[in-house]
Amino acid sequence: MTSKFGFTKMTVQEFETWIDSLKVARTVLTIQQHHTYSPPYSLFKGNNHFELQKGMQDYHINHNGWAAIGQHFTTFPDGTILTGRSLERSPACITGQNANAICIENLGNFDTGKDNMTVEQRDTIVRITAKLCTRFSLPVNTNAIVYHHWFDLTSGVRNNGAKNNKSCPGTAFFGGNKVSDCENNFLPLVSVLTQPTPQITGQVIKYAMVTVSSLNIRTKPDAASLKVTDRAAATLGAVLRVYEDKNGWYRISGSQQHWVAAKYTTDVKHATVSANTLNVRTGPGTSFEKVGAYIKGQELFIAEQKNNWSRIGMDNKWVSNQFLDIK
Repeated sequence: MTSKFGFTKMTVQEFETWIDSLKVARTVLTIQQHHTYSPPYSLFKGNNHFELQKGMQDYHINHNGWAAIGQHFTTFPDGTILTGRSLERSPACITGQNANAICIENLGNFDTGKDNMTVEQRDTIVRITAKLCTRFSLPVNTNAIVYHHWFDLTSGVRNNGAKNNKSCPGTAFFGGNKVSDCENNFLPLVSVLTQPTPQITGQVIKYAMVTVSSLNIRTKPDAASLKVTDRAAATLGAVLRVYEDKNGWYRISGSQQHWVAAKYTTDVKHATVSANTLNVRTGPGTSFEKVGAYIKGQELFIAEQKNNWSRIGMDNKWVSNQFLDIK
């Protein structure tokens, strides 16, 4: 591994070991697949990984006004991987769909007739996706693994490429960017490499969402104890798994004494969409404006309930409880 500009470059083998040792407080439900489009292959010289990543970061900060580079990881034509945004922060990659997600940018333009994906990068994309599915106990399906093309650019509504969509991750990405292309060409490759879900030590008793910009994680359930040194602080909006509730503190690790002050969180409920399409509205009732939709099987976290309606996460997005399976 080598580091520069705050990024770390690693082989896919190194990534597979590294991600197993990394502690992440934030609950992950989705892996996003993207292509950079620009920079394309022609700008990759074989030794300028960090410079290209720094260029993307500068564009995201200075042009888009984001706090950091948008993606968590970038894959390169030689099969290497660079880290990007902290995994404790949601990505800035798909409008309205970034909560509880990990974003992978694959360097290149994979639209038909453009860059021909290398064997090395193809292998890395499959392996990094499979490893993330294993690490975060995600199913290999098109609710957990998504393409940018499936979401409306303006609203973030999932329409599976019907209108107002980017081609991302490319019309030739593993045979195409449609849902059926993913199911037929990409997911089978990922499934072969996905390991059985590792046994969880400890029982998750509930979920809690961070309500402050940065929440320290401590070694004991009290404010005088030391901060842990092997993981970053939890950030605003992150959904944490709670294994123990003790004297106003939550233990957020199933195997270690990692604690956060409960007063800086709010409890949330885990739910799954049971309808084929679930309308999203700006308030708790059908009289409020429709601003989007979720699809069957999509997992959500409920922050507030009112009049048999639920508000999703930190957004002003409300859905009817009638079409949710609340766990």
